[in-house]
Amino acid sequence: MIERTIKNILISQPEPTDLLKNQYKALSSKYEVEFTFYKFFDVVGISNREFRDSKISLLDYSAVIFTSKLSVDNYFRLAKELRLNIPETMKYFCITEAVANYMQNYVQYRKRKIFYGKLTFKDLVDVITKHKEEKFIIPCAEDSSIEYFKMLDAAKITYAKAVMYRSETKDLTDIDIKKFDMIAMFSPIGVKSFVQSFPEITSEDIFIAAFGTTTQTALKSAKLKTYIPAPTKEAPSMIMAIDKFLSLTEEERREWMAAIDAEFKARKKSTATKSTATKTATKKTTAKKTSKTKDE
Repeated sequence: MIERTIKNILISQPEPTDLLKNQYKALSSKYEVEFTFYKFFDVVGISNREFRDSKISLLDYSAVIFTSKLSVDNYFRLAKELRLNIPETMKYFCITEAVANYMQNYVQYRKRKIFYGKLTFKDLVDVITKHKEEKFIIPCAEDSSIEYFKMLDAAKITYAKAVMYRSETKDLTDIDIKKFDMIAMFSPIGVKSFVQSFPEITSEDIFIAAFGTTTQTALKSAKLKTYIPAPTKEAPSMIMAIDKFLSLTEEERREWMAAIDAEFKARKKSTATKSTATKTATKKTTAKKTSKTKDE
């Protein structure tokens, strides 16, 4: 179990434009910690020519589902490059209020029909189901969460997946990773960049905070523990999750980590048991086939 004072925290995102007024600044002063910002991957928007090849027309849809600020940026970027005028009747469904507010960079917020969920994509689907008559388009990356589409399928929503940008891993080896006591990650591609750049780092070397189930799943696959998960009911944002963890006493932190360690070991044991059972079943099947062949 990690026993250390947290002084340096690495946030795998670009530095906020106004850090002095940002919530990270408040945390920095509250706990006397230093935040460093460094984006863990590059995002490349696909060209309008490449988008045309997908045979998707933005104006064929009456509603847009935005799962991130990146999806907002690339939707309006392509609309501009394709010289399309998005009608004022277009409805926008955003995964969170923060994403909905971000749309003010492109549209007059009060004049548009903008809806948003409370916390997760499931919350947003609950809102979307009230507008089933719409034809939805989802601006997304190539590696978008399959779970999102499964939820929409289950809710019998008519939608089209429109790939508008892609994420590419970044070499992070110029970072002095051993300088940091905690790292916050926000996407599977960020986890991939981290693992590729620092394959020797384990959960015993650094506290890991992770936003979103897909990010946490990527960390599990890399055999890394998420000690600070978000969003949760108590901490719907990464800021709040880090704040909660830093506010714990040493004893509370040990109990918190012990619970996560126990869950991690139980999951690992369960996976190993399933793997053994699968191998045994495979051997039995192979043995039966071999025996049958001999008899014939």
